[in-house]
This record gives sequence, structure tokens and C-alpha cells, in this order.
Amino acid sequence: MISETSVRLLPEQAANEQALKAYFSVELQTDVRRICAVRVLKKSIDARQRTVFVNLKVRLYIDEQPTDEGFLHTHYPNVEGKPQAVVVGAGPGGLFAALRLIELGIRPIVVERGKDVHERKKDIAQISRTQRVDSESNYSFGEGGAGAYSDGKLYTRSKKRGNVEKILNVFCQHGASTSILSDAHPHIGTDKLPRVIENMRHTILHCGGEVHFQTRMDALVMKGNRVVGVETNTGKTFVGPVILATGHSARDVYGWLYAHKVRIEAKGLAIGVRLEHPSELIDRIQYHNREGRGAYLPAAEYSFVTQVEGRGVYSFCMCPGGFVVPAASGPEQIVVNGMSPSHRGSRWSNSGMVVEIHPDDIGGTDALCMMRHQEELEKLCWQQGNQRQTAPAQRMADFVKGKLSRDLPVSSYAPGLLVSPLHSWLPPFVGDRLRQGFLQFGRTSRGFLTNEAVMIGVETRTSSPVRIVRDNATLQHVEVEGLFPCGEGAGYAGGIVSAAMDGERCAEALYAYSQA
Repeated sequence: MISETSVRLLPEQAANEQALKAYFSVELQTDVRRICAVRVLKKSIDARQRTVFVNLKVRLYIDEQPTDEGFLHTHYPNVEGKPQAVVVGAGPGGLFAALRLIELGIRPIVVERGKDVHERKKDIAQISRTQRVDSESNYSFGEGGAGAYSDGKLYTRSKKRGNVEKILNVFCQHGASTSILSDAHPHIGTDKLPRVIENMRHTILHCGGEVHFQTRMDALVMKGNRVVGVETNTGKTFVGPVILATGHSARDVYGWLYAHKVRIEAKGLAIGVRLEHPSELIDRIQYHNREGRGAYLPAAEYSFVTQVEGRGVYSFCMCPGGFVVPAASGPEQIVVNGMSPSHRGSRWSNSGMVVEIHPDDIGGTDALCMMRHQEELEKLCWQQGNQRQTAPAQRMADFVKGKLSRDLPVSSYAPGLLVSPLHSWLPPFVGDRLRQGFLQFGRTSRGFLTNEAVMIGVETRTSSPVRIVRDNATLQHVEVEGLFPCGEGAGYAGGIVSAAMDGERCAEALYAYSQA
């Protein structure tokens, strides 16, 4: 017999499959040996009160075993000899675009400026050791995109933009845990996501597609007002309509488009800092318990948002039990981001704390104004950090008081921190709003505003500073035929899942274009 039910349990009752079998054995008054499996379909934690509960929807298998792996398979046919398309970028937008093209019978040629996911990891490790950033292989550039080594969170609010369940099932098909199908805030972990990404590449190659690493797109090949391919730094030209999925840090691409009068526009983004607390403190606050999370709960998450003087101030990309990492993509930059391994077991929890910024806030008049503002702030941060990847930092309560910190807490940020008066050099329209936001969050969550927390500068790569303008119906560029701006770098996504869904949509639009 197979049946489904929803239950509300204490954390120890929901800790694992054996605990669930024991619970249902009592509830159903049946021998535990008859319960062959308990599959969790949905899971969320309710920590609003002092007693924390776990909400579950489960499928019970009584006297019979499950007959599937717990996820839906997608069939990928062989596309050798089929019409081809060029996919620029091997982040989630590009990878899912390539996989969807294969489903539709089109042969993808993926060009990626960075290295494969394993070689890329070596270059990322060197940032902390040598204080130098490889401008083609870093936290932003390389197989898997910006999300590969910065957490692998799969939560999205963009559920109307595509099939979220399809995306999660494809991840499972390529090696992700099926827990991502049930968790309210699914997370693969930066330690496990690279293997999943590598398996996606193997699928593309097995089906007859191509993947070229250390191959940077330097120009679009145009015939009149139509894109017919790309030129690369290797001297090779790849022919076909183009899905442009370069990610939010490919500033040279934005510069090329602007110089060649391919229509782009400045878009709003969010700028601020990484805020790092001891994870035990966040656990105590969020679980309303002096003992923290105990043995059966995960590292606690939080989410804050408020309005200050007409602009949003909010937490972004919260990483419980994680690390703060150096995410610059070139020289004379300091950029910070957050990541968590799958077990989320570090001593720290961090989040971006950012302020919504519009072009009007900086007096911007052209399409690259927000990008230039990012660059200026990242260079200012680098100068504050002694022109190394040592990041300027300040204790949270000191920042609110406008007081230079005398020292700094131990941090997860491997290149090191340097005491700095962030309150004096952050742009006032950012710093003043952050200060007021912190005061509000401290009132909402007692203990959050504390000098045990450290602010690390700067968080600037929350999204693309540019939108590559496309037609809402065809997803092609509004003026250039055969060009499909895609994902976060094009200004149409904000995270792994939304970028992946946009990649699938762009592949479908390219297929329709090729059939016309």
C-alpha cells in the first residue's frame, strides 16, 4: 500500500527515515518492519514559537518498496549532425539552455571563457594564498558560473517563469540529492555542486554537443542585422544563432555591445556588505533557545527586509554555517560573497546586507553607469584593503555608532580582514540606509545587532548592472535577430534556478526561430 499524509513533528521525530518509521509505526499501530520506506515530499521548519516543529508531507510505502529513484528523468537524444546553436557561458543559464536544445534536437556548441570546474577550483584556492585573481578563472568565470563555488542555493520566488520542478529533477538526474525536491529552501552545497555540473557537461558531450573551455567570446559575427555566430580569443569562429549567457560579471561583453550600438540599458541593483555572525548566535536567535539548534535542527537561516527613504534594505544570499569568499573577477577589485558546504557546519553564518540602488541615485545617464559605479566602489574597497584581497571590515554595532572598531572577530574570510571605518567611506546613500536598516533588524530580532558580527566590504555583484534588451514574446534582442540574451548576465534572472529556467526558455525560443 502507498499513501500520502502531512504531519507536524518535533525535530527528533523527523530526524531521519528510521525515526519517521518509528513514529508512523506507533501512529498506524503497525509493525515497523511493514513500513518499507518513507519518502519526504515536502519539508519546512516552523521556528516562529519557542517549540520548533518540522512540517512534512510524506509518502508511506507499506508492504512494498519504491519502484523509482524519486525523481523524473529527462531524455536527451543524440544530436550529432543536427542544426547547431552557440551558447556563450557555462553557468546555469548556459548549461540548461544547452540541455534543452538537445531535447529539442539542436546541437549546442558551448563556449566558456574560464576553465572546467576542477581546474577552476585550483585558481580559486590561489586567491587566498597569493592575493591575486586570475581574470579568466575565479568565483565568477568558469564552468558552473558564479553559483558553482558560492553556495548552490536553489530557492527562487520566480516560479511563474518556468518549471521549477523540472530544473530540480534535472539536478537530481545529474547527481544532486533528492532532498532538493522536498526542502523548502533547497541547497546542493558548494562541495557537491561541481560534480553535478561536470555530469551535465558529460551529458552534453555524450549527446554530440561541444564544450570549449578557455574560449572567450570576443565579438558577435553579424550579417546585416542578424547574428550568425561568435568570434573567440582562440581564433576560432563558431557558427549559429547565439544564446548569450555570460553571467553578471562579463563587463567586457557589456562594453562590446555598447561600443557596437547593440541596445542595452542600465538597471537597478543592490550594493552593500557581507555581514558575518557566529552561527551559534544566529541559531539561538532564530530558534528562541539558549542551547541553539541542538542535535536535530540545521544551521538557522534568516531573512530581513525593510524600506529606508524609498529604497529596499534587505538580506541577500544568506549562508548558514558558511564562509565569506573573495569574489573579485579582475585586478584592483575587492568583492565578497558567501557560500556554504552541504553540511552547513562552519562556525559562522553570513548574508549579504544590501541597499537597492537605481541609476538616478548616482546621476547615471548612460547604459554603463551602474557598471562603472560597481567598478569604482570595488576599487575603493581594494584601496582600503591595502591593495590586496585583505578586506576592509568593521564590527556591526561600531558601524551603527559611527565608531572605528578597535579590533575584529575571527572570521571565515581566508585572505584576512583589515580594520576600516566603513561608515566613513561607503557611499552615504548606501551607508546611511544600512545603518537605519540594522537598527530596524535589531529591534525585530533581539541580539542581531551586535559587535559579535562583522561587516566585510563590499558586496556589489548581487545582479547584473545592465539589461540586454529583448522582446518579451520572442526572447530575441529587440533589434538584433538571432541573438537571445539569457539569464542573470542579461538582466533577466537572479540565482541558479531562475537562470536555469531562463536558459530553457531561451532554448525554446531559439528552436522556434530556427523553425520559422
